[in-house]
Amino acid sequence: MGIILGANQYGKAEIRVVKIDRDTPRHDIHDLSVTTTLRGDFAAAHRSGNQANVLPTDSQKNTVFAFAKQYGVDQIEDFALDLARHFVETVPAVTSARVGIDAYAWDRVGVAPGEAGHDHAFVRRGQDIRTTAVTVGATEHGPGAWVVSGIKDLVVLKSTGSEFRGFFADRFTTLAETDDRILATSLVASWRYGEPAADWAACHAGIRAVLLDTFAGTHSRALQQTLQAMGTAVLKAHPEVAEIRFAAPNKHHFAADLEPFGLDNPGEVFYAADRPYGLIEATVIREDAPDAGLAWSAGLT
Repeated sequence: MGIILGANQYGKAEIRVVKIDRDTPRHDIHDLSVTTTLRGDFAAAHRSGNQANVLPTDSQKNTVFAFAKQYGVDQIEDFALDLARHFVETVPAVTSARVGIDAYAWDRVGVAPGEAGHDHAFVRRGQDIRTTAVTVGATEHGPGAWVVSGIKDLVVLKSTGSEFRGFFADRFTTLAETDDRILATSLVASWRYGEPAADWAACHAGIRAVLLDTFAGTHSRALQQTLQAMGTAVLKAHPEVAEIRFAAPNKHHFAADLEPFGLDNPGEVFYAADRPYGLIEATVIREDAPDAGLAWSAGLT
């Protein structure tokens, strides 16, 4: 029985980069976590330890810092494209490179109506994180670049306007039907651009707003239905987006039993269960979307 080397890749994970723009007394902060992944001809390293084709992960880290200084990081999609193209164009053994970035947002201290905020003091904003994953490489159809951007840890909740009933029940089903429940999730949304956005940051902000508005405005008969409505709204509002994918863990809230204490609980007091949880995943895509190429190829499969 023969044994061969299968798919492989390597890179530097979670390079923490904080870039301060200090050209004027009023500074701006960019807080990123960057992960580089290189694919190509690295068989010799696996078979015999020969590192001739391997660019050290430390060099990849240094490249990220150098590019942050030279080119800035205002638009994380452009920053990722520059890095991925650099690795493909300068490392002979590399056939494709993927660069993923998480961007953490900061607000200025002292922002109030009519105020501009402090010039150089910041407070970390909320918990949702802007993301991008850019791949540069070649497929059977030729070279290309693919941009997938998104948002994760976007925790949203509706205190009413959600139901769950009419579901299939078997002999193990104990869940009661309801026409009024809390709907909450920590949303992960990733959208693939069919064409470059004129302004990546503005597009991200617009999509985030559409997601929130649709979540709030949709009477939900199922989380699946809500995700379909959110994806449809994004594609209608943003023609540059070819498809959007969701992962939505259902953050269950169960009414606390207060009867032992002689108290009614008409949907007012709940306990939030962190696990187990339902996990709903869905893709909403244009019928004429361009081929995804390497856009979603994050792992070895």
